[in-house]
Amino acid sequence: MSEASRTETDDQGTAVRLGPVRQVVSLVPSLTEALAATGPGLLVGATEWCTHPAGLAVERIGGTKNPDVARIIELGPDLVVANEEENRAPDLAALRAAGIPVWVTEVRTLPQALSSLDRLLTVACRLPHPAWLDAAGAAWEAVEEPLTRLRAVVPVWRRPWMVLGRDTFAGDLLRRLGVDVIHADHAERYPAIPIAELLAAGPQLAVLPDEPYRFTATDGPEAFPGTPCALVSGRHLTWYGPSLAEAPAVLTAQLRTAPGGRPCPDREA
Repeated sequence: MSEASRTETDDQGTAVRLGPVRQVVSLVPSLTEALAATGPGLLVGATEWCTHPAGLAVERIGGTKNPDVARIIELGPDLVVANEEENRAPDLAALRAAGIPVWVTEVRTLPQALSSLDRLLTVACRLPHPAWLDAAGAAWEAVEEPLTRLRAVVPVWRRPWMVLGRDTFAGDLLRRLGVDVIHADHAERYPAIPIAELLAAGPQLAVLPDEPYRFTATDGPEAFPGTPCALVSGRHLTWYGPSLAEAPAVLTAQLRTAPGGRPCPDREA
């Protein structure tokens, strides 16, 4: 392929001027995992929250919300990858002002995730289409329609309580597994709602992921007395990358039997 300068369009429709992409800084944990799995050696920087793959030896440039912009500029990457939800617009603007190309992903559904990943990897970075991406699509395509559905509240934070609202990637995955997010029609994507209102909504299930807030067996379920609570992997619920291939099986197993109540959505044998 030609190494000449080119202009591509990211998920937000922003034109990104690119040349050869040989060094990338990732500001999104799931994209870090995707890039590491597809283009070994391509990453030169990632956030402190980028925990996969284990042992990734790259420069750590702060958090998703507070990256060390000056250090990223010093690294001089050919591309910085970001997400409209994970990262702050002022940080991305500062990187662009320094002449660094920034590619922003926008993912609110599973189909968007698969398409966004393909474009980032094959169009922006000019990497081969990865087999793991096909495996992820096939895994979700094989998910059977649940025989029953459950209405659930899905907290992502406490103090204050915040839950999944409208147009969220995690909400779309849960819907495919037979779990309907009670606040899916809320005006906000991650509304702050007092616990009394969450309980008054009459959830049949509380889905408690271990990120961004780390809900555990002793931190979260006690707030939902009498309601089955499913502790689930935040990585499999909210990350879009190689983990998507195993997410249906992992989440189904975690949702199937919620302590304190009846099993979660049944499926045909």
